[in-house]
Amino acid sequence: MSAKRDYYEVLGVDKNADKDAIKKAYRKLAIQYHPDRNPGDKVAEEKFKEATEAYEVLSDDQKRPIYDQYGFAGLEGMGGGDAGGGYSHAFHDFSDLFGGSSGFSDIFENLFGGGFGFGGSSGGRSRSNNDGASLRYDLHIDFKEAVYGCKKDITFRRDEQCPDCHGTGGAAGSSVKTCPSCGGRGQVGRSSGFFVVQQTCPTCHGKGTVIDKPCASCRGTGVFAKSTTMSVKIPAGVENGRRLSIHGMGNAGTHGGSAGDLIIVVNVRSDRYFERDGHDLYCAVPISISQAILGATIEIKNLDEKTLSIKVPAGTQHGKFLRIRDEGVPFEGSSRKGDLYVKIMVQIPSKLSRQQIAAMEAFAALEKPTSSPDLLTRESLG
Repeated sequence: MSAKRDYYEVLGVDKNADKDAIKKAYRKLAIQYHPDRNPGDKVAEEKFKEATEAYEVLSDDQKRPIYDQYGFAGLEGMGGGDAGGGYSHAFHDFSDLFGGSSGFSDIFENLFGGGFGFGGSSGGRSRSNNDGASLRYDLHIDFKEAVYGCKKDITFRRDEQCPDCHGTGGAAGSSVKTCPSCGGRGQVGRSSGFFVVQQTCPTCHGKGTVIDKPCASCRGTGVFAKSTTMSVKIPAGVENGRRLSIHGMGNAGTHGGSAGDLIIVVNVRSDRYFERDGHDLYCAVPISISQAILGATIEIKNLDEKTLSIKVPAGTQHGKFLRIRDEGVPFEGSSRKGDLYVKIMVQIPSKLSRQQIAAMEAFAALEKPTSSPDLLTRESLG
């Protein structure tokens, strides 16, 4: 059984995407995988369900911030339907997204078991109600660690399988019975205006069954919360906002369900001296007027503390970039690197000694005065 994917990854949008970008991404996927266009294609059907589930959460002003902070675990118990109307606004918005579709309600009902939500036994995607939720962990690392990679020990809490009942939730000698509230369907109906909306059964939580003698250790849940510490390898060249998924390290499943994933969101701190653009590094280096005029060889330390010797050509202008190849950010999984760009900052002294003033006056006497802007080139203006 495949692991549940992050909603932003499903829609192919950035975490900071606005509602219009989210709607546009969903519309593209829904058109591509719509059952009318892919009759009998189970893969397309699942992708359509997955995209709709992601859109239903990320376009909701209440659910999205909860998901951003707590991940899938934070959505548990909220139900998949819209909090105000009792049914998914992904369905409600469908006519707006596609300009109307007379047959969509029937298709939607067939796909989602008669309900418009994503919290029931047949909702959202082909994940069992026994599967564990995926978890989110925000990892903060230094700029240098992001560029060259690192290992980090992280500690987080996750649900692990109860050792006494082995995840079944039942005590020794217990039996599984059909849920009396939903009759084994996992869903119960609720009237909402002209609609009868199917929602997850509150008694069995969508399983359709209940245990007559719950396990005393886990109180029938099949899991218990435990603090977990693990070492995580951050690849070289990782960018801010990158999401790394560790399969099976989310909450444990019950009754044979698979564990969720641990999704690590990388947050990169800024550096005092260096910036990056893709795989290229940028820094600024001050030089004197004489070095700019006569040229010089200067030494700087790169981000990795490596000393680099840089030749500054005579007549170098303030703000000019000098390029040092293969001293930038490594490409992930490759020996290639980007380049380092050094911006030259010509320093004008605020105070001069008498000797320096005399030298500058002598130099000025030899200069040809220029006062017309027509003599300035685009390069000097830049």
